[in-house]
This record gives sequence, C-alpha cells and structure tokens, in this order.
Amino acid sequence: MRYPSRVTPISYLEANAAEVLAQLAPQRELLITTRNGQGKAVLQGLAFFEETQDSSPD
Repeated sequence: MRYPSRVTPISYLEANAAEVLAQLAPQRELLITTRNGQGKAVLQGLAFFEETQDSSPD
C-alpha cells in the first residue's frame, strides 16, 4: 500500500482550494487533510482515482 506523501490542515485547503486541486490533479498521489491534528479525509485527482478504479479486481 502506498501512503500519502502530503498532509495538510483542512484550514489550508479551505483557504487555497483552487491551488491545491490544481497541484493535485496531474499528480499520482494522495493528500490527507487534517482537523485538530487528526486525519479526516483523503483527496486524489480524478484521473488517478479513475486509474485506481480501472485496476481494481472485480
């Protein structure tokens, strides 16, 4: 399993959503968002998401 290499607070994501999404879209990596120091969500670009769905066993 590959672990996310980027972790960012949700407040940063809220303030910089367009920039974060623009950086995330072309990358094949995950982004963990945190709230109060605890992981809350994982984001990934749509193309990478679709790749992972296509390669999943049925």
